[in-house]
Amino acid sequence: MQQSNAYIITFSVILTVFLGLLLSGTSQVLGPLQREAEALDKKKQILGAVISGEEISAMTPEEVNQYYTSRIASVVVDINGQEVTEQDGVAVSAETVDIAKNYKRPADQRLYPVFIYHAEGNSDDVESYIFPLYGAGLWDAIWGFIAIKTDMNTVGGITLAHAGETPGLGARITDPTVQSRYVGKTIFDESGELVAVEMQKGEGKDYTSNPHQIDGMSGATITGKGVNAMVKNYLEHYKAYIESKKSSQAVAAL
Repeated sequence: MQQSNAYIITFSVILTVFLGLLLSGTSQVLGPLQREAEALDKKKQILGAVISGEEISAMTPEEVNQYYTSRIASVVVDINGQEVTEQDGVAVSAETVDIAKNYKRPADQRLYPVFIYHAEGNSDDVESYIFPLYGAGLWDAIWGFIAIKTDMNTVGGITLAHAGETPGLGARITDPTVQSRYVGKTIFDESGELVAVEMQKGEGKDYTSNPHQIDGMSGATITGKGVNAMVKNYLEHYKAYIESKKSSQAVAAL
């Protein structure tokens, strides 16, 4: 039996409203769970710059949250190294700053979170400063966190991630072996210039004697260049903060 146009339109409207309400309800239910999962993943990436992935993998979500709370303090600074507590009248915290969204702003208008890794139960006993990184790889965004020891020069560790680099090639930036090459390298040269750490083209060479270079990844030159630019650019953005910490340490040592 052929239905009238009015029936078809009414049925379509009812179905559309029903599906809209269903999707809205699902979003309301799943939204908090998704945000919780994203926050947990971010904490794992931050901690991954100072402890091994194996340690993190062995932790339950509750243990990750507890460890993070007991070992990480945080502040937000601007490009001049000054602490920021609000932006556009809204309170900000390091944990809630969206690095990807901030990346779209001019560098001098961004918020720069600093995560401070300290001894358990003693926020004054700092072991490393962890800085977020964000940039572009071959196909899509790349990001990570780099830990700098309290001399404000030596790399303690790094975590790197990507949105769509080539499997087996550029995607290897997530490989712990590749990331471990950064450990012990230094970001300032002997003259005090910020040179960061550069991944070299090709793979299989020994850069042990060079404090600012690491072995590259075969077949992933463009991704490597993206990582180099990302690390250098963001360390430059944090340079004022890093220099202020070095100055504070020098005064304290007098």
